[in-house]
Amino acid sequence: MKNIGILGGTFDPPHIGHLIIAEEVRERISLEEVWFIPTYLPPHKENANSSVKDRLNMVSLSLEGNPYFRINPIETKQQIASYTINTMEELTGQHPEIDVHCSSGADMVEYLPYWKDIDRVLELVTFVGVKRAGYTLQTDYPVKEVEVPMINISSTVIRSKIQKHNSVKYLVPDNVERYIKEHNLYE
Repeated sequence: MKNIGILGGTFDPPHIGHLIIAEEVRERISLEEVWFIPTYLPPHKENANSSVKDRLNMVSLSLEGNPYFRINPIETKQQIASYTINTMEELTGQHPEIDVHCSSGADMVEYLPYWKDIDRVLELVTFVGVKRAGYTLQTDYPVKEVEVPMINISSTVIRSKIQKHNSVKYLVPDNVERYIKEHNLYE
């Protein structure tokens, strides 16, 4: 079996916090690759602020230079609200040779009881929980805890800074910052 990490999200925009989490989890639990899976339409949030095409482009740009990171557009092809159960059933069906480790922030770990078909999801993946400011990793579900540096960055804060014409330098990769400026995103 090939150990694969999954980091799903809206990535609106992707930021260094996403990259740090993915790299720390990859190293700590010996993952061979981490697949970034942008959602088309997240079921637990409002619509994304940028298009699917822009988010896919930004994620691709943010992964440049890391040979262990890949983008998997499986959820964006569905063009509907994305549920982990549907994605993991399709992914494990397409790739029976992988052992999936799904990384989630502590906010999502606390929300696990409300996930669609959570018991079936747990048959398909190992959850890896990472700490996030203001949340705990306490849950009745089996979650492998991985310590990562606490960096309190969110896409919401980044979008707000851009709207106020403040710098996002060092919060997003340089090539993502250029893309945002060139495409006038979040203004």
